[in-house]
Amino acid sequence: MDLWMSLLLVWITCVPSVSMTPITGQSRSTQTGGSAAMASGLGEGQRLLSRTKRGWVWNQMFVLEEFSGPDPILVGRLHTDLDVGNKNIKYVLAGEGAGTIFAINELTGDIHAMKRLDREEKAEYTLTAQVINADTDEPLEPPSEFIIKVQDINDNPPQFLQGPYRASVAEMSAVGTSVTTVTATDADDPVYGNSAKLVYSILQGQPYFSVDPNSATIKVALNDMDREMRDEYLVVIQAKDMGGHMGGLSGTTSLTVTLIDINDNPPKFVCSSVDLYEFVIPEDLPLGKMGGKVKANDRDYGDNAKSTYSIIEGDDQGVFEIVTDTQTQEGILKLKKPLDYETKKAYTLKVEATNILPGHSSTAHFKDTATVKIAVDDSDEPPVFSKSMYLLDVNENAPINTVIGTVNARDPDSSKNTVRYFIDRHTDLERQFNINVDDGKITLAKPLDRETDMWHNITVTATEVGNHSPISRAIVAIRVMDINDNAPEFATEYEAFLCENGKPGQVIQTISAVDKDDPVQGHYFNYRLVPEMLNNPNFTIKNNQDNSISVLAKHDTFRRQKQEMYFLPIIVTDNGHPPMSSTNTLTIRVCGCSKDGIVQSCNVEAYVLPIGLSMGALIAILACIILLLVIVVLFVTLRRHKNEPLIIKDDEDVRENIIRYDDEGGGEEDTEAFDIATLQNPDGINGYLPRKDIKPDLQFMPRAGQHSGPNGVDVDEFINVRLHEADNDPTAPPYDSIQIYGYEGRGSVAGSLSSLETVSSDSDQNFDYLREWGPRFRRLGELYSVGESDRET
Repeated sequence: MDLWMSLLLVWITCVPSVSMTPITGQSRSTQTGGSAAMASGLGEGQRLLSRTKRGWVWNQMFVLEEFSGPDPILVGRLHTDLDVGNKNIKYVLAGEGAGTIFAINELTGDIHAMKRLDREEKAEYTLTAQVINADTDEPLEPPSEFIIKVQDINDNPPQFLQGPYRASVAEMSAVGTSVTTVTATDADDPVYGNSAKLVYSILQGQPYFSVDPNSATIKVALNDMDREMRDEYLVVIQAKDMGGHMGGLSGTTSLTVTLIDINDNPPKFVCSSVDLYEFVIPEDLPLGKMGGKVKANDRDYGDNAKSTYSIIEGDDQGVFEIVTDTQTQEGILKLKKPLDYETKKAYTLKVEATNILPGHSSTAHFKDTATVKIAVDDSDEPPVFSKSMYLLDVNENAPINTVIGTVNARDPDSSKNTVRYFIDRHTDLERQFNINVDDGKITLAKPLDRETDMWHNITVTATEVGNHSPISRAIVAIRVMDINDNAPEFATEYEAFLCENGKPGQVIQTISAVDKDDPVQGHYFNYRLVPEMLNNPNFTIKNNQDNSISVLAKHDTFRRQKQEMYFLPIIVTDNGHPPMSSTNTLTIRVCGCSKDGIVQSCNVEAYVLPIGLSMGALIAILACIILLLVIVVLFVTLRRHKNEPLIIKDDEDVRENIIRYDDEGGGEEDTEAFDIATLQNPDGINGYLPRKDIKPDLQFMPRAGQHSGPNGVDVDEFINVRLHEADNDPTAPPYDSIQIYGYEGRGSVAGSLSSLETVSSDSDQNFDYLREWGPRFRRLGELYSVGESDRET
């Protein structure tokens, strides 16, 4: 029905030419005698035709979207005043979709839509119309633009583009509390009709939530929604277009609403029906360790479920404390003071768990209490010392087995077992002390010296007899008291210097003393010369009243030539009981000084040296002279070694197998050490040719029974003799050389040994003669003899 109404509207607005406007682009109503003249009838139309300027006339065109049929749909008709039926004109259409989407009848000006149109894809098209002469194609009027609008139909359902949605609201919220807003979109035209007018409703989620039909705001619709009962809700929301009327399209989405926890539940202890916890704690439980734990459950979540525990009754002595475990929300009961079964065997505590109420001050709490009964379990405790640390004094050099002091420990258990004492030898490696295992008396095992160690810290252990109880320990600090057992002595090894030109009464040296002892009253030293030096004619001493003395010269006639050094023994005595003393000797050297009293030289040798040249200068000069002599000797030695040849050459004694390393050799020209003529012309020599300069030994002559070569010369023996002579020559340099022989021989009695010739020869050969050539050819003869025998077989 809606489709046909739209088509009818298009037809009414497009067909009658009396309602069309000129192509000038302005509405006919804006001109004098506008559309009213058109509507007045033929007389007025005649007046219109009398105008000189004519143009296109049409109303606004519309086309219905999504229209489909067997024929193209008529959009509208173009008409010009020039078309009076007797002129040959043609309508031309151009612009968006011309020729593809829209087609025009060239004669009548009818415009048809050739395709289905979608307003959501394109809402309007701008085209250009023009009338031309059909014969000449010349434009009769200028072109003009017009718009074809696609008329909307309800063909798009609403859509929730952001869904599904999640939202949260506090539990126990009041009715009407806003949760969130969900909005749908509709692609249809929001201006034309109700295609895009949406109405919202809830399909699922009632009676807990409601939705505003126009704004799509989700609100709480039920009081007292408790997160502890249900913490999540699923709400299905529908959006329907056409204002919610029948025939409209709809879309849905889901919304998950989570209730946010508030602190609306108190903590509740989890225990028996009488709210009672019972624990047994050993009395030797270390401080700070857990003795038990309690738990108060809270149905709330997160920070709202956090509880604080406290002890409100039963712990007047502050023995226990309870703290909250942040991970498990449990109350951990710990010891602040040690338990003693013999003193108190049980405790009854009242524990409270609290958390703060929402919207209230910090003094308003949810609370719950529970009773905790604690039974102390008796443990075998270690002995307890009367003190954790003992301070004992002993005089140094005290006799062995002197009792220094006593330690005492008791068994805290009701059994009151006997305690025995021991010294931890890791703290007394030198075993200087002993202890009585029964009464704890500490005695001296070795003499002590305060000057070596003033303090000794040892550890004494105590354990019960016949029991495996833990061991207790106590520290014993032993202070060694001082006695006067060390004599005073000079603070350093003094060496005084006396000027020859000094004056009588001049202070030569100030002397002080030290004492390893440490008397309570402090040190006071007495200085005096040894008895045999009381009437010393050269020196005297003076007390400075500050535990030091000054040594003075009695005259000014000291001379180095007469006496270079003086020794002055001085006795130093302390004020201890009994007093200790020692004799120390001051060495005084007589020196030469300047007029200002500055020491220049204290040696007698320096007195006899030339003026201006000291002993040190002479030593430096002598050292320089010696160094120069050493350099000269080394230089001469190196020059001699450099001039000596590396090879001892003797022109009269030329060795035949020696070639100098600096000579690369000249081939066969380097064979002049041998009698080359002998090798090159063996026919001229019969028998063995000895060396001209050294007579070879008889043992190197040709061996008996051995035949020489065909020319009377045994080359092998000749070479062996020369090689042996070169190896045993005591005058030859100790390095090898290369010797080249120019003689290759004139052939062999046996002829060629080539396998090629053997193959080509048909004669049988006998190789037994090879054995007569010497041991070097014996193996070759055996090989050929074997081959010959094989051939026969």
